[in-house]
Amino acid sequence: MLRIIFLLSLLFALSNASVQDFCVANLKRAETPAGYPCIRPIHVKASDFVFSLGTPGNTTNIISAAVTPGFVAQFPALNGLGISTARLDLAPKGVIPMHTHPGASEVLFVLDGSITAGFISSANSVYVQTLKPGQVMVFPQGLLHFQINAGKTPAAAFVTFSSASPGLQILDFALFANTLSTELVSATTFLPPATVKTLKGSHRFISLAKTKSKHSP
Repeated sequence: MLRIIFLLSLLFALSNASVQDFCVANLKRAETPAGYPCIRPIHVKASDFVFSLGTPGNTTNIISAAVTPGFVAQFPALNGLGISTARLDLAPKGVIPMHTHPGASEVLFVLDGSITAGFISSANSVYVQTLKPGQVMVFPQGLLHFQINAGKTPAAAFVTFSSASPGLQILDFALFANTLSTELVSATTFLPPATVKTLKGSHRFISLAKTKSKHSP
């Protein structure tokens, strides 16, 4: 009997969730594992469902690139929808270093310029393509991938994610801008300790850390 009651209550909860058209986030409330609490529909406006990614990001940094996020914190109407978006700007020679999104797959749509992008599968197979405006490339969830400006003019793209919180981990940052000892990093990467010390102490990775906090979601 208790099992039947539990199943009925679960079905009732799911049916309520399925008929809720949207849940615009109330960012003044604390986020929960299920997302933010909803603003009451009576207070929701048409403009809440619109967000602008039309302004290029500032690419004056060590990677000559910028990511302008359109996540729930910036675009509250995405709350509960399981998607998010961002704008990517790459100056000439700009690069988004090798990184992964543990929580989402990514689709990249090139707006301007030329972008060489690629990912590495779990079998260490490499898939690289130079994309022109109008072309789209997908990066499966959790796989290492990158984007590089392949031309001599600025490049721009929109990206979408299959999660409201895709997460981000930059490979270089994870390996060499952490608090692990040089000995542990050397033992797990097979790099000589002297090389690890140089990489951990270099200004490049300090700057990359600052860039990550300023320009990445």
